[in-house]
Amino acid sequence: MTNQRRVQNSPWRIRQFASDNYAGICPEAWAAMAEANHGHEFSYGEDTWTARVSDRLRELFETDCEVFFVFNGTSANSLALATLCQSYHSILCHELAHVETSECGAPEFFANGSKILLLPGPLGKVQPEAVAHAVTRRSDIHYPKPRALSLTQVTELGTAYTVAELQALCETAHRFGLRVHMDGARFANAVAHLGVRPADLTWRVGVDVLCFGGTKNGLAVGEAVVFFDRELAREFDYRCKQGGQLASKMRFLSAPWLGLLQQDTWLRNARHSNAMAQRLAAGLRSLPGVEICYPVESNAVFVRFPPGVVEAMHRRGWHFYTGVISPGESRLMCSWDTTEEDVDSFLADLREILLPGAVAAEPLTAAPATAPRDLSVHRPPSPQTGPLK
Repeated sequence: MTNQRRVQNSPWRIRQFASDNYAGICPEAWAAMAEANHGHEFSYGEDTWTARVSDRLRELFETDCEVFFVFNGTSANSLALATLCQSYHSILCHELAHVETSECGAPEFFANGSKILLLPGPLGKVQPEAVAHAVTRRSDIHYPKPRALSLTQVTELGTAYTVAELQALCETAHRFGLRVHMDGARFANAVAHLGVRPADLTWRVGVDVLCFGGTKNGLAVGEAVVFFDRELAREFDYRCKQGGQLASKMRFLSAPWLGLLQQDTWLRNARHSNAMAQRLAAGLRSLPGVEICYPVESNAVFVRFPPGVVEAMHRRGWHFYTGVISPGESRLMCSWDTTEEDVDSFLADLREILLPGAVAAEPLTAAPATAPRDLSVHRPPSPQTGPLK
């Protein structure tokens, strides 16, 4: 059974490093949902909450974009890509992209058969020359015509595309008549890392549609599909309805976004999870035999442990994925509610395994933390292998 706990008798930790999906709802989003739960409101997205959040997103991105709210990232990506493509088109993406590895063929399904073509690239990033090669290598009618470029920000390896990298990719894509889709499940972490405005990573560099992730940044459920080219959004509401993504009580999908967007809670959450990843990486680098695999530019740390360490940490109750991206690599994810104590506790257990009998190290102080919150809610366990989420 995929949900069966692998370590039956180990203590369950309050917060884990397997996925930022483990975290609960941040207080600001919870409060906004509670506030929306009064009286009657119009249904199917005609409510005042959805209108307010859509306007707030237009302010955030500094442009008159079209906004839709759906339940999850798979539907956001799949419906957005289906809008960009006909069935005989193809979608270019990195070989590790979530739309390829972890969405069960949903993009192809919703696009009536549009084919995904995989591109290589270091650090999980697509390169402009790979895009050009995929478009120009064939032009005959037997080849699915490239129509869209899908970029993951941040990447599946936790790395962030810079403004310059995105600009070069979008310029290449548009030169060949491709539309640009951005899977922004952790878009907030990229903004926090790069210290730029959301517009600078999207429409200003040429992104046509962004799937802006909220679930991994403090929402219970829900992603925003943001069309910077309004013409592309024509009849997208029909796609949402047909795809089972039009919420009847839409205010409960959109209102929590207001909690995230007010006073830049979304950015504060992302900065905090990034900072906890930096703290974790700093501690890991101090331990013998531990290798950090990729630059730590978001809330993810990919690491190689010495033999036997992964199993030993699982026995101590820690949950994290291993071997999904590459054999022997473990992914450690920090969340909006990860605390310095969580990081230090993980490192302390790891230190005891690697350096039995050694004196415990002093707690790290390098990474800043945000104001403490009530984080005392226990979470159910989850497996340590399978698709990364």
